[in-house]
Amino acid sequence: MKFFGRKNSKESSKKKAAGSSGGPGASSVGGGSTVFRVTVPANVKPGEEFQVYAGSRIVRVKCPPDTKPGQSLQITVPADPGQDGNGPPQNRLPPDSPNVRRIENSNPPAFMVAIPDGIRSGQQFPVTIQGQQLMVTCPPNARPGMSVRIVPPPPPTDTTRGPAPDAAMGGPPKPKPKDKDKEKTQLFEVEVPRGVQPGAPFALLAGGVRVLVTCPPNAGPGQRIRFKLPLALTQRPKPTNEAAQIKLKYDKDGWTRTVRATDLKFQWVRMDDKGDIDLNKRFRMDESAYVRKLEFRAGDDPRIRTGILSLVPANEAVVDSKIKSADGRDLVTYGDLAQAQVKNFDDKAAWFQDTCAQLCVEWNEGHMRMNVRRQYLLGDSVDAVMSLSRKDLRKLWRFEFIGEMGIDAGGLAREWFELVTKEIFDPDMGLWQSSATNQMQMTINPASEWCCEDHLVYYRFLGRVMGKAMFDRQLVNGHMVKHIYKHLLGWPIQFKDLQSIDEEYFNNLKQLQGLAESGEDLSMLCLDFTTTAEIMGTKQEIELVKGGSDMDVDNNNFPEYVEANLKYKLMDQVKPQLNELLLGFFDVIPEPLLTIFDFQELELLMCGLPEIDMEDWKEHTEYSGEYDEVGSEHPTCQWFWEVVTEFDHEMKARLLQFVTGTSGVPSRGFGVLQGNDGNIRKFTIHGVAVDVCLYPRAHTCFNRIDLPLFETKEELQEKLKLAVTMSSTGFDIE
Repeated sequence: MKFFGRKNSKESSKKKAAGSSGGPGASSVGGGSTVFRVTVPANVKPGEEFQVYAGSRIVRVKCPPDTKPGQSLQITVPADPGQDGNGPPQNRLPPDSPNVRRIENSNPPAFMVAIPDGIRSGQQFPVTIQGQQLMVTCPPNARPGMSVRIVPPPPPTDTTRGPAPDAAMGGPPKPKPKDKDKEKTQLFEVEVPRGVQPGAPFALLAGGVRVLVTCPPNAGPGQRIRFKLPLALTQRPKPTNEAAQIKLKYDKDGWTRTVRATDLKFQWVRMDDKGDIDLNKRFRMDESAYVRKLEFRAGDDPRIRTGILSLVPANEAVVDSKIKSADGRDLVTYGDLAQAQVKNFDDKAAWFQDTCAQLCVEWNEGHMRMNVRRQYLLGDSVDAVMSLSRKDLRKLWRFEFIGEMGIDAGGLAREWFELVTKEIFDPDMGLWQSSATNQMQMTINPASEWCCEDHLVYYRFLGRVMGKAMFDRQLVNGHMVKHIYKHLLGWPIQFKDLQSIDEEYFNNLKQLQGLAESGEDLSMLCLDFTTTAEIMGTKQEIELVKGGSDMDVDNNNFPEYVEANLKYKLMDQVKPQLNELLLGFFDVIPEPLLTIFDFQELELLMCGLPEIDMEDWKEHTEYSGEYDEVGSEHPTCQWFWEVVTEFDHEMKARLLQFVTGTSGVPSRGFGVLQGNDGNIRKFTIHGVAVDVCLYPRAHTCFNRIDLPLFETKEELQEKLKLAVTMSSTGFDIE
């Protein structure tokens, strides 16, 4: 069997049992057997046996012929005798501390706790009460030997017992999948437009919704054809989200995700000035777009899928609009997605999480016990998570930090997700690096293979962790660059996305475009289809296309040159890493579920809404342009802060995303906000005349918003909301 593990890991080679009920790894609880991930110790040769901890027992394992010390193995052992093979384990709550005595007939339960020796007033000491490890503060007038009365919080659910059959994975009661009735449909009859050939697509409005229809092989322009659409499509609910209302109200020609009438799959289309589908296939800097395409393949290990990642024209990318339950029923249909797409962010998140709860594996099918050591957290976690099947990823995970007392009632899981993602996003790890245009955003390190052994395993691991975090209502401790969120969503990538990751590169290509448009001969610049990449301090020439070093750039092939640069910068230079990240993510999350979010909402769902201190924000804001002299006292600036203060939590976060490129706030506040050069660049409001720009516009490299001199607060509020909201759709507001 081929194992998907890390070779010669220093952490793994040091693994030993650490005074716990089990060694590090992931074990399946429930059923007739238990699966463990173990590491071959040092000095063990192929064919030799070694001892490992498997739960609470020590077992002997024979090292396979093709395995070396440090490599990971998966072993299957019979269920723990201390457990019922057909149900969850027995109660193993730790006993109360010896200095704890319960007060009889107290309601709520109260306890007398004796203060240990050496504890002074104001100091804290730990005690265990009803399975909970609590910290008690010694009162000012107390001393060792005295007892204090405490009322602890309610004990957590005994997470080593099976919950009720309808309990969800760590969340509220699991909703029962509903039987989806056969969707009602509505019949439409339309005339094939002029110029549409048999087999070619054309767009139309049906019931107020734009749909994509393919002309039948036996039909032509002027003929009438019929097709059916679900009522859920033609009777979409009105938006409850103000942002969605703005998007619909100010819709503009461009890339739009629509639905195909033939199979109800989502597809991106671009409408031209006449309202027809733009079928132009040659690259155009301001109009062309590409979407990542991920084709899944079966892997050598049945737990690990492989895939082929590519960047295709946006109109060739499709996404299913249905999700099947484990028993084959339609769990989510287009109608469900259509209704969710117009909800506000909080309602979208709630619907997403409720749907994930229905995808959870039932408790009676088993759950996963994740045993990790704090000092080897990342190594143990990678071994545990990468040993799991896709079904295991949707089971309930219970965490134990080996050698530490505590029952996972949610707090240990939150801590694990935070610590693991923080460590893996750390630039010192070599897998990620700060974006060149925003120090708070992380981008994949193209040279990761030189920095981290078995680097692709870590990207697959992180993808699984991010997916599991969303699935289990946990948060990821790291903000990524915008185009990676777009890749996760399957959203179009355009030339302007290049500016957010390498502004100098973007500006150089724009200058070349200006020369070409003015009639200059680009062949005189002696450019070819190559670029230079710096890897570990050494510059290397990279061919953008096959044979690119022998292909000169001229005015005729300049569009293809820009296209090749775009594909290289936004995917090709990190394709292996991105491929693993996406494969891991979709091991947990079904892609159709993501169609209800935009990339800003996805960041907010993954990383959480930031805690924004409005006074700190105002205090560390600079003013320039028309506001340079008066600053915050200018009426327009006063209106701005009044409007922002009135924004809800989501809109404040979106404003931060609009101006700085991310919803993250530095841990030390707005006073240390950085620009693209790594220097402090505070949030800046730059005053401009209305005839310079009609709407506020952002310069994320400098954390600056250009705010026109609006005549009324109402106008400022409308235009600011529009600018902030439409930034996620590619709406051009300059």
